[in-house]
Amino acid sequence: MNRQALTPSTILFLTIPPILWAGNAVVGRLVRDAVPPMTLNLIRWVLALAILVPLGRAALRSSNGVLANWRRYSMLGLLSVGLYNSLQYLALQTSTPINVTLVASGMPVWMLLVARLFYGVPVKPRQVAGAVLSILGVLVVLCRGDLEQLAALRLVVGDLYMILASIAWSFYSWMLMQQKDVPALRQDWAAFLLAQVGYGALWSAALAGGEWALKGVEIAWSWQVAAALLYVAIGPAILAMRFWGAGVQRAGPSLGAFFINLTPLFTALLSSAFLGEAPHLYHVLAFGMIAGGIAVSAR
Repeated sequence: MNRQALTPSTILFLTIPPILWAGNAVVGRLVRDAVPPMTLNLIRWVLALAILVPLGRAALRSSNGVLANWRRYSMLGLLSVGLYNSLQYLALQTSTPINVTLVASGMPVWMLLVARLFYGVPVKPRQVAGAVLSILGVLVVLCRGDLEQLAALRLVVGDLYMILASIAWSFYSWMLMQQKDVPALRQDWAAFLLAQVGYGALWSAALAGGEWALKGVEIAWSWQVAAALLYVAIGPAILAMRFWGAGVQRAGPSLGAFFINLTPLFTALLSSAFLGEAPHLYHVLAFGMIAGGIAVSAR
């Protein structure tokens, strides 16, 4: 699992997904009363699948092994498309966008634990130091620069769903590092993503089916809901996974996880833009600490 240096292009690849995921959290919260969470996830990935089929049709060739290696792509689809995204939308039913992304800021810790326990990758002291510094930056956002607010924090069930989602994403990211794909498929980003999304959409359909069986599903359609669905299908789905996959291939999952900690900061800024809350000085301080954590880990 070789890792390249943290170049400007790699930084860009790993920064774009947190911006798009922050928007996903805000949008998911805004439409929580209009579209049930599992149904939202299914519609999102069916739309993404429709976009990817003409772009990544090379995945449909038998020579690329998508069907022969169905266990791998089914698991990749389950961990990312099926579990991570469904659990995030479920979390947003009871938790706020900022809280959901803040809980996900524990990702560097989960990445390091999964790497050590399941992939035999040693954890280095600088990675631990970087994780601590980065999480401290997230806590600055959480408490809004006031430690008393941190003491008053209370987790809700949605935050627990997000912890499970973070663990699933950690396994997914490390599975991406395994070189078990046909080279031609791996080199075609759209085909490689289609292989995952195709199986993931089936998992999403199964989860949505369970939701439909438990309660009646009714979607409150509007042009705002339609626009939200298009955004979550194109931005946080196709583009974010494209850039995340490329960035992780270059930098490795452990270092890539630190960039996920930028998501709460971007979420706070987007919430300010769309929900009328002005950004504060502590956002700047938090960004510096999170960026410092990335720098320490990347040394």
